[in-house]
Amino acid sequence: MKVFEKAPAKINLSLDVLYKREDGYHEVEMVMTMVDLADRIEMQELPRDTIIISSQAGYIPLDEKNLAFQAARLIKERYDVKKGVYIHLDKKIPVAAGLAGGSSDAAATLRGLNRLWGLGIPDSELLRLGAELGSDVPFCVTGGTAIARGRGEKLEPIEAPPQCWVVLAKPPINVSTSEIYGKLNAKAIKRHPSTERIHEAIRGKKFDMLCSELGNVLEEVTLDLYPEVRQLKECMLKLGADGVLMSGSGPTVFGLVSKEAKVSRVYNGLRGFCKDVFAVRLLT
Repeated sequence: MKVFEKAPAKINLSLDVLYKREDGYHEVEMVMTMVDLADRIEMQELPRDTIIISSQAGYIPLDEKNLAFQAARLIKERYDVKKGVYIHLDKKIPVAAGLAGGSSDAAATLRGLNRLWGLGIPDSELLRLGAELGSDVPFCVTGGTAIARGRGEKLEPIEAPPQCWVVLAKPPINVSTSEIYGKLNAKAIKRHPSTERIHEAIRGKKFDMLCSELGNVLEEVTLDLYPEVRQLKECMLKLGADGVLMSGSGPTVFGLVSKEAKVSRVYNGLRGFCKDVFAVRLLT
């Protein structure tokens, strides 16, 4: 028996850091949603008690460093599953891009193995398992659009944003999330995005308001460390994207575009800037 799961990428419509916690993590408040750029995960049961991962992408670990591997191991240990699994990751989401590709793969693995092995794990428990694997995994388990608090694991599902095109562009660099958070001084943040205003724009389907309220406090760190991300953001704005923001800790920058006629101009203009460019829709 085989099961298949889709693992969509996420973008941050806002990312705010409130303070650094005593446990070393940062207290965050984010509005996240998913886009129609996705990895595809295939899972097949094996007779022997092992986990095997493969991928057509030659640049990701295929051992215990892989979040999908960790998700499979967690399910097996927690529910005493003595069977093995073969997992194939058909990667489409760029790696280390601020799009939660690894987290989404892990979430898809949790959902898929729950089905493959008929474990009957409720969604609430899948969320708890996801939180053990990483801060973005719980959101990727549920998908949709949500306000995330805590480390990112406390989720409040909200309405879908107004439908639009999303142009994603990743410069040819990788950014370490831990490095960016490590260099962030939460007390020195000058402008915090308004989660309330973002939610109001989404609830009222006010596209222009949503574009004007986009905000990510990690930008000031990443843009200083990686000038090419700043150039990419400026380029996207010049090409006519309605709202532009870096997703997560970067380096991917996304542009929200309301009119289809404008999408090709933004997309083609960015193709001269970097190789990884995608024009997709929001997953609503």
